[in-house]
Parts: sequence; structure tokens; C-alpha cells
Amino acid sequence: MDNDPKRRSWFVKLIFMSPLFILGILFSLSFSHGLQYTNEMSFCTSCHTMKINLEEYKKTPHYKSASGVRATCSDCHVPKPFVPKMIAKVIAAKDVWHEIIGTIGTKEKYEQHRWRMANVVWDKMKANDSRECRSCHSWDAMDLNEQDKQAKKKHPRAMTHGKTCIDGHKGIAHEEPDEPDDVVVKQTSSVAPSPGKPSETKMQ
Repeated sequence: MDNDPKRRSWFVKLIFMSPLFILGILFSLSFSHGLQYTNEMSFCTSCHTMKINLEEYKKTPHYKSASGVRATCSDCHVPKPFVPKMIAKVIAAKDVWHEIIGTIGTKEKYEQHRWRMANVVWDKMKANDSRECRSCHSWDAMDLNEQDKQAKKKHPRAMTHGKTCIDGHKGIAHEEPDEPDDVVVKQTSSVAPSPGKPSETKMQ
């Protein structure tokens, strides 16, 4: 047996650190695999409340197109950068809770919440300049000459006015909900003149 203290000390450290090193590798592999698994469309649509979304999505070019390119749930709803991705994963935990308590457990319940859910996603995409859309689409890569007449007209205008993808493409992957009547009433009330005061739009 080697009696060299330095060599013996190094050997003890190696024995102590090896399990930690192996556990670190196993954790990293498990973490990476877990992230990848929860990004799969089969995982996202495994809850029965997501079946409505799935059937709508299957009727869109994001699911099936001439190019053969498919954008899945995570492509549109999970950020690519690590920190925003982790934040999105944590926030998504609430979906599990609502699945358990049946917040949108039926078609009728789903429709009751559709407008609110859609606006949450629209606001998020508006705030980050449609970041996930831009993982595949970009102004620079567009060939306007290959687009139809309407797109050819609207895209340059959108670029000029600083619009983002979601401004012109609501309902591109899921059915666009109708604005509830109570929302229209609230908006109308917010711009209505106060009692006893002339309307600001009244002609002088």
C-alpha cells in the first residue's frame, strides 16, 4: 500500500467525488430528457381538455401543408431561450391543476373560457414580438412575389407600422373566438360621455 499522504489524499477525494460526478451526469440527462418529453405534442395533448385544440390544429397549415413542415405545440408555445423556457414550464403547471378540477373539462366549459384563454396567449405574443413565430418566420426571408395578393399587400404595411405576427394572424392554428357581448358593452361604456357632459366627438 502506498504511504504517500498526498497520493492517498488524492485517492480519497477521487472516491468521494466520483459518485457526485456520476449523479450530476444522470441528473443532467434526466433533466434534458424531461424537457424534451414535455415538449412533445403527444404529451401536450394527453389531457382530454386539449383534444378540442388538437382537432382544430389538425385543420391548419401548421399541421399539414404542401411543404411537409409541421409546427407542434412547443414550437408555438414554448420559448427557445433557456430562462424564458423554464418560466413557461413553471407557469404551465397551472394547466395540470385546471385539468384536475375540470375548469374546461367539457366543450361548453371550454367555450366559456375560450376568449379569455386566447387573449392571454395573444397578449403574451404581442409582448414578446411573436418570438416563437419568428423561430421559423422572418421578414427578411419572405418572398413577397410568391405570396397571394392580400398577403403581398399587408406584409409590407405591417413591417412599416411595426406590427408583429399575432396582429394579423389570430386564429392561425386554433379557432378564433368571437368577442363576448359583455366585453363589447364594457368597451362601449368606457368611451361613452359622462352624464350631463357633451360628447367630445360632437360637432361644434
